[in-house]
Amino acid sequence: MWVRSALAYRASFLMMAFGNFAANALDFVAIMLMFSGIDALGGFSLPEVAFLYGTSGVSLGLTDLLLGSIEGLGRRVRDGTLDVLLLRPAPVFAQVAADRFALRRLGRLTQAVLVLGWSLPRIPVDWTVGRVLMVPLMAVCGAAIFAAVFTAGAAFQFWAQDAAEVQNSFTYGGNAMLQYPPTVFARELVRGVTFLVPLAFVNWLPALWLLGRPDPLGLPGWVDFLGPVVAALMCTGAGLAWRLGLRSYRSTGS
Repeated sequence: MWVRSALAYRASFLMMAFGNFAANALDFVAIMLMFSGIDALGGFSLPEVAFLYGTSGVSLGLTDLLLGSIEGLGRRVRDGTLDVLLLRPAPVFAQVAADRFALRRLGRLTQAVLVLGWSLPRIPVDWTVGRVLMVPLMAVCGAAIFAAVFTAGAAFQFWAQDAAEVQNSFTYGGNAMLQYPPTVFARELVRGVTFLVPLAFVNWLPALWLLGRPDPLGLPGWVDFLGPVVAALMCTGAGLAWRLGLRSYRSTGS
């Protein structure tokens, strides 16, 4: 229904999708301007930073397209309109994710795909079958990790009722951080996004293996391949948090 609504006015949809594309493209333009005065950032060249930007952007773009609307759950909890979704013969999670589905978010995903495609032939990688397969694996696992963060943040809103910005700090804020090399951040921050909220498994750790770079924390090499395991654990935990939050929902009381 929301897709048909968006496509009813094609020119408006195209302009909004382009606006979404352009707004995100400005982030990469800022990186390119930065490299106009330097040769490397934290030891990473422009194509390598573009690879980090693209992999993180594709992962978040997929999740944002499918689950971006879930950040509005707090509003439904506050005004009691979540009750309507509970009465329908469909999973509440699917209904919340599809609520006001914004097809214009394809602009973000398209922009990230283009940057990633530009970077792949330019990064110094001896491409083998394993390294080629690592790129789509990063995108899928990264999207799953971001989906878990989106879901856990939405579950928290059952109690907080207005915590969308807290959720955004870990999703959109985390994506902004992952666009840059881990070597430019303090070691304590890198530890935090590796062990506490493991966003480093979205692209930092597998990218270090792919680019042949040492881990700034000195972790063993096999840790770079734990993305699927981390994604599975995070999705399981987020799913349990969602079920617990939904069971605790008591409407507005009015």
